[in-house]
Amino acid sequence: MGNRFRGKDENIPFLVTFGKQALTSWGDADFYSVWFFTVPKEYTKQFYIRVFDPDTGGENDEIQGEFNTKCLYSIYGGKGVDPDKNEDSRGIEKGLNYKNGNLLASKIFGSEAKIDNKWYTFGPFNPTSGDYNPKWGYIFKVVCEGISGDDGNLYRYFMSRDPDNNIPVEGGNVYTYKYTFRMWNDFRSVSHIYPYIDTGIIYVMQHNFDWDNDGHILVVSKYKQGIDQAVSGQDNWAESRVPIEPQEIGSSLDFQFHKQQGELVKNNNVVIRTENQRGDALKFFPFSHWRDTCLPG
Repeated sequence: MGNRFRGKDENIPFLVTFGKQALTSWGDADFYSVWFFTVPKEYTKQFYIRVFDPDTGGENDEIQGEFNTKCLYSIYGGKGVDPDKNEDSRGIEKGLNYKNGNLLASKIFGSEAKIDNKWYTFGPFNPTSGDYNPKWGYIFKVVCEGISGDDGNLYRYFMSRDPDNNIPVEGGNVYTYKYTFRMWNDFRSVSHIYPYIDTGIIYVMQHNFDWDNDGHILVVSKYKQGIDQAVSGQDNWAESRVPIEPQEIGSSLDFQFHKQQGELVKNNNVVIRTENQRGDALKFFPFSHWRDTCLPG
């Protein structure tokens, strides 16, 4: 269905956002994240956006000293949200107005035991409150900001038809332009990110931040068997170019994150973004979109 923040085959446990007093060397380049949820025009019922473990404190989050971090979740609709029309909305460059749109809901979470390791539901929302795009339907934007503190908030999203259960919205989708996520503490686990390759793309530039030299980043597609990419150390960016073949247009690349063997790098938080030869940021879709357009099953 493509409306979870992650497909099971992405094998990514959590998104990560740190409080704004954190060090970037802990794996968050700018202390906010921007995600887009799309609802098809044929869908006319209300829906909900759910956040798993939205607080910063307890079982899943990354403590620095003692938990003192607060994160603000904000949901936007209306004109200005559509990142195809308004590049600022993508949230790629810090300082630009990525909060464009009408604020529909917001809430601040600190260290709150009652919501730790549980789902919190925003909504209901009407589809027509989104920013309409003929290709995607109605678009909504969710921003998570670390407004104070220095701890890492680990969380997940789900767009649902039900306020209390994760029931997908038929035809819905989700994407982002900049993925900040946690790797598993497991040598054998391989995480995946899937940037979509549209018509006219000649090559893709990948940028990754704070990989901590933790193994290899490979690119795989129905044409590529596995091409090594430049990898970053601690608190720096690395980039490399991925040439695109005609057979790869209209599908997704599979960026695979393979941890190094030997001494385990624990709690590795990583940022990745990609752009085409014109400098336009590419969308990352969950696995369902990749499955339907690229490699079989």
